[in-house]
Amino acid sequence: MTGAGTGIGRAIALALAGEGASVAVTDINREWAEGVAAEIRRRGGEAIAYTLDVTKKTDAEAVVQAMVEQWGRVDIWCNNAGVSTMNRFWELTEGEWDLTMNVNAKGVFLCSQAAARQMMRQEPMEGSELRGKIINTASMAGKRGNAPFLAHYVASKFAVLGLTQAMAGELAPYRITVNAVCPGYVRTGMQEREVIWEAGLRGVAPEEVRRLYIDDTPLGRLETPEDVAGVVVFLASPASDFITGEAINVNGGAWMD
Repeated sequence: MTGAGTGIGRAIALALAGEGASVAVTDINREWAEGVAAEIRRRGGEAIAYTLDVTKKTDAEAVVQAMVEQWGRVDIWCNNAGVSTMNRFWELTEGEWDLTMNVNAKGVFLCSQAAARQMMRQEPMEGSELRGKIINTASMAGKRGNAPFLAHYVASKFAVLGLTQAMAGELAPYRITVNAVCPGYVRTGMQEREVIWEAGLRGVAPEEVRRLYIDDTPLGRLETPEDVAGVVVFLASPASDFITGEAINVNGGAWMD
């Protein structure tokens, strides 16, 4: 899985390993990936770590090949790597746009393409009619465009949801499912940076921004990475085998559709 060195990705990697999956922990930061893989092994699981820049096709293909050499196949691929910056729409730079779209949208395309090509040629998973599953981390921002200071991030996550549906349709005949999860206000290092940025843009204290996030969430608290990981485990499990093309909200009710 991508972007597994911290935050939501780390929680997903640990949760999947806890269910018995052998996990390829990838991140652009090799040290972070190694740390999560080591944590999985300390808990009795199996994991290997790779450096992966999701904007590079050769990196994605190399990781898929390494997984095949290690385990013989790729059953589940989780696209979780993501970046964000915050700015008023009219002040967004081309560099901010390009970075966000390259990692959040193009990265999902390149990695999914590499994984799907492998899944298409392998036998079905044991006890299943499916050859593989692709799970994308999108965002509430992929459904709710009114996200202040995040126009480029919103665009990238809407792209992920559109790509999820398009891939699901094309890959269904090959017995590959494609789904997405849409987190809300998740307490991670990325959110901590965003809180500070948004506080500056609004001219308020960071704690006021956190309170805005909590007030916008009917269940009354910030989301944890583990909240997201539980839904990903479901999508990776046989219980979801007849679900494809879906974008599952996991945001405490902050966005309902």
